[in-house]
Amino acid sequence: MLSTSPYRDVKVIDVARMAGTSPATFYQYFPDVEGAVLELAEEMAKEGTGLTDLVAGRSWVGKSGAAAAEELVDGFLSFWRKHDAILRVVDLGAAEGDKRFYKIRMKILNPLTNSLTDSIKELQAKGRVDKDVSPAAIAGALVVMLAAVAAHQKGFQSWGVKQSELKPNLALLVHLGITGKKPVR
Repeated sequence: MLSTSPYRDVKVIDVARMAGTSPATFYQYFPDVEGAVLELAEEMAKEGTGLTDLVAGRSWVGKSGAAAAEELVDGFLSFWRKHDAILRVVDLGAAEGDKRFYKIRMKILNPLTNSLTDSIKELQAKGRVDKDVSPAAIAGALVVMLAAVAAHQKGFQSWGVKQSELKPNLALLVHLGITGKKPVR
């Protein structure tokens, strides 16, 4: 329902009907629609922690680095598309200052940010990234960029940017951010 209706228009009676149950049954499990959304968002956040697998232990050098950036972008955009409706509600709640939604957003984004931070630190330790670069600042900026782009994928299409053009260019920005260099093809 969240993918076809504004969040605030979704009512318990409608959810119960769609689920083939009664509002009384709904209320046995959830206090309100927001409670159900939070439950769905928590489950989605658990899946989101798997995004770190797209970074941890990856090589960011040479062709492996280009592949790592592409796989990160593809995985992130795919995750966002899969959970678009619930992520819009999470983003809205977080933007409005609801700490419950903010915590869920951080459950998704913080592990990825930390993993990218560690990757940049490793590259710094090996002398491959300038020592004056702040790994946490770069990682945080990249993750926020990915989240913003992922949330606006349909907007890019309205600007005439095809998904096939968006992904490689976003991967280029990710690789540049992490390594300070253009990817090797």
